[in-house]
Amino acid sequence: MPRIEFYVLASETLAERQRVACNLAMKAWRAGFSVFLRATDEAECSTLDELLWRFRKDCFIPHSTYQDDNSAPVVIGLNQPPSQQSGVLINLAQDLSPQIDQFSRVIEIVNQQPELLTACRENFRTYRQRGYDPKRVELQ
Repeated sequence: MPRIEFYVLASETLAERQRVACNLAMKAWRAGFSVFLRATDEAECSTLDELLWRFRKDCFIPHSTYQDDNSAPVVIGLNQPPSQQSGVLINLAQDLSPQIDQFSRVIEIVNQQPELLTACRENFRTYRQRGYDPKRVELQ
């Protein structure tokens, strides 16, 4: 059963949420995990792809979109199944991934945008109803 964590940001901005997702992807990759960044739509996939290219000047994060190379260390996609099991899922979509149990860790990134807060609270309840034990992590 995967470890579920909700990383709660103080800001409302989408850009900060995406920056945190890139930072968490880098940390997980450096720790030896495969990473699946689940975006909300194709436009966000493109945005995340671009962000990962320029995220850190001192570090290249090997990544690809699911369509281009689904076996990259960091994969950006939507609802596709991961090519590597037991990695980290960073979920930016407002709903639960259909592949939750194929990961060892699931990270939901929450900001203070009202619609997203509502969706994430529902996700938190749904995880509990399914027998998971989600944790809340406050980010400054």
